[in-house]
Amino acid sequence: METTSTAEKKEEIKQKPLLGVTVHVDCVLLVITACSFLTRLWRLEEPRSIVFDEVHFGRFTGYYLQNVFFFDLHPPLGKLLLAAAGYVAGFQGNFQFTSIGQEYPCDGDIPIWHLRLIPALFGALLCPVIYQIFVTLGFNYWTATLAASLVVFDNALLTQSRFILIDSMLLFFCVLSIYSLVRFRRLKDRAFSKEWWGCLCMLGVSITCAISVKYAGIFTVFIVGLVLLYDYWQLIGDQTKSARTLWHHLLSYFGVLVVLPIMLYLAIFYVNLQVLYKSGPHDDRMTSAFQASLEGGLSKITKGQPLEVAFGSQITLRHTHGSHPCWLHSHKHIYPIRYSDGRGSSAQQQVTCYSFKDINNWWIVKNPNHTNIQVSDPPEVIHDGDIIQLIHGMTGRTLNSHDVAAPVTPQMMEVTCYIDYNISHAAQNLWKVEIVNADIEGDTWQAIKSQVRLVHVNTSCALKVSGAQLPDWGFYQFEVGSDRIVNQDANIWNVEEHKYTRFGDDKDGDISDSLQQPDEEQTYTTGSNHHLGFMDKFLELQWRMLAANQEVHQEHRYSSEPLEWLLMQRGIAYWMNPTNNAQIHFLGNPVIWWSSSISLVIYILILCVFVVRWCRQCDDLSTDEWDRFLLAGVLFGGGWLANYLPYFLMERTLFLHHYLPAYICKIALLPVTLQLIYLHVLRSQIQRSVFTSLLAVWFTTVIMVFYQFAPFSYGHYSLSDEGIESRRWMDTWGFLIHSQLHV
Repeated sequence: METTSTAEKKEEIKQKPLLGVTVHVDCVLLVITACSFLTRLWRLEEPRSIVFDEVHFGRFTGYYLQNVFFFDLHPPLGKLLLAAAGYVAGFQGNFQFTSIGQEYPCDGDIPIWHLRLIPALFGALLCPVIYQIFVTLGFNYWTATLAASLVVFDNALLTQSRFILIDSMLLFFCVLSIYSLVRFRRLKDRAFSKEWWGCLCMLGVSITCAISVKYAGIFTVFIVGLVLLYDYWQLIGDQTKSARTLWHHLLSYFGVLVVLPIMLYLAIFYVNLQVLYKSGPHDDRMTSAFQASLEGGLSKITKGQPLEVAFGSQITLRHTHGSHPCWLHSHKHIYPIRYSDGRGSSAQQQVTCYSFKDINNWWIVKNPNHTNIQVSDPPEVIHDGDIIQLIHGMTGRTLNSHDVAAPVTPQMMEVTCYIDYNISHAAQNLWKVEIVNADIEGDTWQAIKSQVRLVHVNTSCALKVSGAQLPDWGFYQFEVGSDRIVNQDANIWNVEEHKYTRFGDDKDGDISDSLQQPDEEQTYTTGSNHHLGFMDKFLELQWRMLAANQEVHQEHRYSSEPLEWLLMQRGIAYWMNPTNNAQIHFLGNPVIWWSSSISLVIYILILCVFVVRWCRQCDDLSTDEWDRFLLAGVLFGGGWLANYLPYFLMERTLFLHHYLPAYICKIALLPVTLQLIYLHVLRSQIQRSVFTSLLAVWFTTVIMVFYQFAPFSYGHYSLSDEGIESRRWMDTWGFLIHSQLHV
């Protein structure tokens, strides 16, 4: 018998394949993933019209494909992915995304399906990642299935995934960050293994991608960072770990979660700036140096212009750091004798900051010690600390300031072009040039490169743009004054356009005539090269983007406040068919939305009860269960708080879709709460059976409501007026009927 048994074993060994792979298939995960893709991809080309912010992101895609620089307040990763899809699909970027509702051409010039595919794929992948998070955390498969299903059947997540938008990408990378963190924590006993390094790198990449799509991703990164800090604190208290091991962990975290994200973030912006190398419609938002580094536009205008500003130079002065680009400007109109508040003015010629290029933006730099306004041979260049006068090119009057309050901002002094009325108001028209970046660009005043302050000699006040707009008598241009506070960005200027003054043989020629001469090669050209390095462009673009995020102030009928998001009191009209009631309206599944809000309260109450009982030595949960439910509370409850509370501090226009990162955390907390109730609150089998039945009814209602509100997500058919009214469960839901808002 023993001989026969040995022979059978040898035969089994012989029949095993040389290379074999054992595959475990989770059929539930496959079904959920299939449902997710089906709901996101079904009739993806409909409607064949521009929907909501497709007007922006579609236009940005076209700019990328034509290499045209544009400015947007969001980081570039999401838009680069859209542009890559357009490039692969053969889109040339020649379609003009002009307005919401504009019809897409039917001749195939714009691959609408391919452009919408990228957001749809990210939206579809949310569901399997959510499922894997719950499985990895140790929750049962029923809970994981319910969590993923709630994501599948939510109308808001569906709507945001079906159009040329970037929110689904943000949500995916945020959820992927949480999944990477959970996977990484399970490998704490296998530190520095290949799988450990792989999960850590995946975490570093995913948090970088989240921030690189939208800056709202930083809130998820905050939660991830808190969990990792707690884990490292626990590691420090582990007496079995040597100091060397602790240092290895710390350096690994720093390298993969700090250095790697920084390098990836810079790489994404490097690709963005390499692609967008041509002058575009948003150049004026950037500094003159940035504009001059782009192909065409300002670089074409300033090509061959003199670099060094000299006495006799004709210049335009651009406000360097203002959020609204403008140039130092004057015109023949004078300040009113009295301002609206009753204060008297100097009645001198107005000086403003004008948002458009104009002949009245030109000034001539004059040496106060000479009457000649031509450039000498060789040019007498201006250095840091030199005293100058600025003569307005079209009117011939000098830039002046005096102890008279500015028209709109009385804390500043009025700046004028001096008119000699033959009275006691003497001219005070001397200005000291202070080159702010002299340590980098040198102490010679250079066009484009040098950032200067013009300090009034008599009052020691600096020329400043207040940011306030003048009334109608000032043509709503920006107020310019002189401010006692010298060291501030608001009073930094740079020369943009520059040429040397000359009148030919007639030395007494008219100043305005010299400004209107055709551009010719300058006699004293220094061959300036306005090259701006990547880091300079990156830092400027970064600063502009962060500032722009705080400047989104506009009235919108569908804007909402954070408190309204909890109960979904106001949706957003994305698109309306011009001939019938078919429409896209951003609104979540009300059953899921309201249930998840209630689950937040229930989870906190149950947790408080268990904490009190634990303090009284009642062990309702095992150590593993405590860890699981507390970690879920931190990741999902804490994630909800981190993604929700900051919006109360933001003074900008907000919409319901800003709530989505917090909302998906709130959805994930709902199954956690249900499992907590089922396993540890309900004691008898009868209670659990009744609870399971109620859950089945509730989930059936979720699917039915999803189907009922699906026309607002797909816009695939027109509801009757009565059908729309029957779905208006709250009076504040602004559905459209016959293209008119009905509330």
